[in-house]
Amino acid sequence: RCRTEYENRDEATKGDETTRKQFHAFMLFLAELYLNLEIKGTKGQVTRAEILQEGLRELLNALFSNPVDSNLICAVKLLKLTGSVLEDAWKEKGKNDMEEIIQRIENVVLDANCSRDVKHMLLKLVELRSSNWGRVHGTTPHPEATPENDPNYFMNEPTFYTSDGVPFTAADPDYQEKYQELLEREDLFPYYEENGADLSGPGELYFDEIDDEMDPEIEEAYEKFCLESEHKRKQ
Repeated sequence: RCRTEYENRDEATKGDETTRKQFHAFMLFLAELYLNLEIKGTKGQVTRAEILQEGLRELLNALFSNPVDSNLICAVKLLKLTGSVLEDAWKEKGKNDMEEIIQRIENVVLDANCSRDVKHMLLKLVELRSSNWGRVHGTTPHPEATPENDPNYFMNEPTFYTSDGVPFTAADPDYQEKYQELLEREDLFPYYEENGADLSGPGELYFDEIDDEMDPEIEEAYEKFCLESEHKRKQ
């Protein structure tokens, strides 16, 4: 099945939205497989599957050959996940494949008719790669990370899901809209009655014992968090 999906890569990147979504999921599956599948060589050394390494390069080329937003977002996700490992493997062989990929990204930013947000994501990816994929060496102190000074800022953000089950993170261009929809959709305490006292299940007394009063220090931090969130939303 993987071989069939791989061989149909050019058609898949030009297909309808459903076809592209399935293809993107396939690509990210191969990326996870490449990172986690270990192969023992004849001399006992542990390596990664070279066939997947080469396959991911060709799959990335297929995405960049049809630079619509969804294909480019998938490419960003895949390179955030595997970029450092792929580049290390290619360098060991004396190849400059990652340089070629970065050049394609820069060409897309200059020429493609993708959205401004996606171009911004691509530029952030180029910055991430220029900082050695966010890998830090040595013990020199670093300033507090922000989206502006740290291209790796969003990599450890939690993953959320839309009502259709599509994953998204803070790195996605329409994150605010999707997250607001999630908040409006989610009922965090479905069995919690309006009086704030009773739960449907017997013996669950946790909410009965909650003190509504916040610690002054916690209340101050909470208010600061709300103000910062509101400020970011308006921006």
